[in-house]
Amino acid sequence: MPSIIKKTLSKKNATEKLVKKHDKLVHSENMKVNSHVQRECDDWIINTLMLDTIDVPFKYKRKKRYKNLQGQRVNLTYYPESENIAGFNIEVMSVVRIKIS
Repeated sequence: MPSIIKKTLSKKNATEKLVKKHDKLVHSENMKVNSHVQRECDDWIINTLMLDTIDVPFKYKRKKRYKNLQGQRVNLTYYPESENIAGFNIEVMSVVRIKIS
């Protein structure tokens, strides 16, 4: 049993170290996904998540399609970013790490 606890603590410590090392990173846990959209762009699949009570999209890239996360609870590590779309600056969260909680 202690090995399971130690493994869980080391994963949590890895996230904490990542957030401490990069001051703009934010980590959120147990966030509910309202919407998950996947679309192709060149060789990448761009994933966009909308979370419960947050009006900003969370985006990340993958080489392959991912299972649908709608209704799931996820842990996210991300940083705020701004995209210029049709002449408007829109706030977007760029996901560095995502895990189903």
